[in-house]
Amino acid sequence: MATSDSSASFEETDTRTDEMHSTIEAWLDDLVDDVDAAQASDEFQEWLDIQSRFHDYSHRNTLLIKRQCPQATKVAGYNTWRNDFDRHVQEGEQAIWIWAPIITKRCPECENSPSYHERTDCEYDETPPEEWSKGLVGFKPAPVFDVSQTEGEPLPELETAAFGDADDLVPALKDAADELGVTVRIVDVDDWDHGDAKGVCKQRNLHELQPVVEAKARANQADLAVTSIHEYAHALLHFDIENEPERAKREVEAEAVAYIVGRYFGLDTSGSAFYLAAWQGDDSEVIQERLGRISSTAQEIISTVVED
Repeated sequence: MATSDSSASFEETDTRTDEMHSTIEAWLDDLVDDVDAAQASDEFQEWLDIQSRFHDYSHRNTLLIKRQCPQATKVAGYNTWRNDFDRHVQEGEQAIWIWAPIITKRCPECENSPSYHERTDCEYDETPPEEWSKGLVGFKPAPVFDVSQTEGEPLPELETAAFGDADDLVPALKDAADELGVTVRIVDVDDWDHGDAKGVCKQRNLHELQPVVEAKARANQADLAVTSIHEYAHALLHFDIENEPERAKREVEAEAVAYIVGRYFGLDTSGSAFYLAAWQGDDSEVIQERLGRISSTAQEIISTVVED
């Protein structure tokens, strides 16, 4: 993949806006190419293979997992960790309890398993139990464990972090927050309660009159800056949008903005390609379709930070 090793400076001239738009459009073309290359890479295919082995838990089970283990990121059963991932649950770890579906043969009429069917008043007898189809008959408690509770073979990770000198950029972004209409907080790792997310854009409440961006503190200031920019973009573009199917497209827009603004300030934001590759679908087209929104938001953040 190409790397974002070039920055630009748009002088205060009559053609400044056109020059910025043209450069941003060219950078987005680079990003599209990098996303396509990332999706075709062996590293991405290995990561996809691992992700496909994890269950997509129901909303109810997701809530149960987060309640018992707020920092959980990847959850699986004891045998799944051992057999599929060559990892083992560490001694003394407490299980996270979820509701596992019970799938077995069930009566076509009362939808009970054969043993429960015999105890009901159901009179269905058109076919014998051994010919019944399988289906959901109930749930049972089942133990699972988070990856942090296991040890063994490492899971493949995608390197999506940004790199470069951003010691001055992080304070500049914080200074620009008020003008952008955003409240920003850098949260210590020990106080972070948003799992493996690097940053979040939180809803307004009675005490907050504008979007609240929180980013997890880290030593890599370039990555912290790009995370903050990503969440700024969410605050400026998507704060009042509730439509869940739009989530992937919103992530594409926010990460494209982060790629552009980070690149403008000389950071290596090539990790954005892997980030966007993880949102499979028509992402490349979305980048181009939404160029206007991406470009204008990137320009707004750049201009505000530079002026401050």
